[in-house]
Amino acid sequence: MVIPNLFRTVLLCFLPLLVWSGCGPSSVSQGPIKHSTNQPSSLANPSLPAFPGIGPQTATGTQQGTIFHNRATEAGVVFRYTNGEDAETFAILDSLGGGVGYLDFDQDGQLDLLFPGGGTYRQNQTITGQPTGLFRQIDRWQFQDVSRHAGTLDETRYTHGAAVADANNDGFPDVLVTGYQGLLFYINNGDGTFVESANTAGLTDQLWSSSAAWGDFNSDSIPDLYIAHYVNWSPQNDPVCRSAKGDRRDICPPREFEPLPDTLYLGNGDGTFRDSTPAAGLSPNGKGLGVIAADIDLDGLQDLYVANDTVPNFLYKNLGGGHFEDVSNSSGTAVNDRGLPDGSMGVDVGDFDLDGLPDIWVSNFERESFALYRNFGNCMFRHVSQATAITAVGSGFVGWGTSFFDWDCDGDEDVFVANGHVIRYPASGEVNQLPLLFENEGSKRFRNIAPTAGPWMNQPHPGRGCATGDLDRDGDLDLVVSLVNEPVALLCNELPASPHWLKVRLIGLETCRDGFAARVTVRTNETTQCRQIKGGGSYASTSDFVLHFGLGNFELIRELRVDWPSGTIDYLQHIPTKQLLTIREGDHPLAPTNP
Repeated sequence: MVIPNLFRTVLLCFLPLLVWSGCGPSSVSQGPIKHSTNQPSSLANPSLPAFPGIGPQTATGTQQGTIFHNRATEAGVVFRYTNGEDAETFAILDSLGGGVGYLDFDQDGQLDLLFPGGGTYRQNQTITGQPTGLFRQIDRWQFQDVSRHAGTLDETRYTHGAAVADANNDGFPDVLVTGYQGLLFYINNGDGTFVESANTAGLTDQLWSSSAAWGDFNSDSIPDLYIAHYVNWSPQNDPVCRSAKGDRRDICPPREFEPLPDTLYLGNGDGTFRDSTPAAGLSPNGKGLGVIAADIDLDGLQDLYVANDTVPNFLYKNLGGGHFEDVSNSSGTAVNDRGLPDGSMGVDVGDFDLDGLPDIWVSNFERESFALYRNFGNCMFRHVSQATAITAVGSGFVGWGTSFFDWDCDGDEDVFVANGHVIRYPASGEVNQLPLLFENEGSKRFRNIAPTAGPWMNQPHPGRGCATGDLDRDGDLDLVVSLVNEPVALLCNELPASPHWLKVRLIGLETCRDGFAARVTVRTNETTQCRQIKGGGSYASTSDFVLHFGLGNFELIRELRVDWPSGTIDYLQHIPTKQLLTIREGDHPLAPTNP
């Protein structure tokens, strides 16, 4: 463990009060953001309509009585991640679990689902994998298992994560599956089948990988890939550890193992990749479990945040050309509010306070609080979990998959967390744990409403990965959760009322097709919301790339603006709600002077 010295602790406490240069907006602001002075030059272009300050506004009151109903069985999605714990080997390999991938692999307009299967480590030191499950949606809440036909039944890897992206810009989503013994890379043939192509694509990484994030890190319109690695465990490095009471063997903690360095692959444009780690400026001392690629400082480049287990987290500022600067310590996002590293698993980026700046959320281990880092600009953050009442839920949770999402369509982003313990015999005696659903109240505080959000939310589970998307195309966001040795959950969001919403699908042309780092700003007469296309996130999972905006009672969007990393700006006005809007880069370039 890295224990910060007194100077670092004092420094981190006062960092949010200082002004730093060289990253993001030019001044720290705790109030509304004036785009003409604090945003990148594309937003300050005088030929374009200037959006007013983005402040902590919400569209309407929160919808009450929402139920999340688990419809996995009736939908035909029968799948479980298995970790082989019945082999009684007590390896840390068993503890990670798996993720979820949203994708429309056949491009029929309906979201499909992909689940890594896990594996088994046996006492004879053999490691076997379980096949990846692929479920095609054939109608609302009707899925068909197409794993065998699609070709995702490879069992050569003990698998964890599902990182989805259109890796070759051909219009069909591909899948990178992380795990022990190497990667699986499923290239979509466009005919309902995939071909595993990790070696031929140059993705020859053999380290134990947990999560991955796609992005365009050198701005060449070709997708790139960041691989987060965990610890240096192997059958030959498998110590015996005892439970908290010392009366039986249990899984060893990550502190027993050395960290593994992460890997950055840059795309070559021909479907292959090159290892560009040495020149990237990455730290070798992480124990990565979650990773997200997002434009944190709003300069048009995708930055990286890595959730590490028991060692400081990483925030990498993208300098361009595939090079990064580690600003973890100076940003205040490496450690918690006591100056100590957390056991971090899941991560997401959103704008919880509606000030236009991307904030960072991290799910952590028990006896720690979940971390909410508020963005003040200039790569400066403050740990605000206590101030926003996140800590009110206590510190008994082991958090994994997590997501910002506006489940009630009221205009601000809420947070879901899937929880579950990593060892067999925790001191609490509880391996399964309750999930958390934090309702965003006025962009200032959060309140856990999971106990009133339906039977599944009110029961403990061995939670791991989760992802969000509108599975049934009714305008609100549904949840899919991967569990350990239990069937996956498909949680249908059943809003009791009918609030307004907008979904935006971006198609890049100069930018890579998935539109990584493109930002969409939506304005009604009273509210302004910002979203961006992110890579990775949650834990070992991929949510739908379609951006979702809850609009409450507002029936008309006054202005919508897309800022692409290429510098292109698309601008639309007077848009009806309750629709899926597809925007191709450059389709709407005319921006009137007077909005």
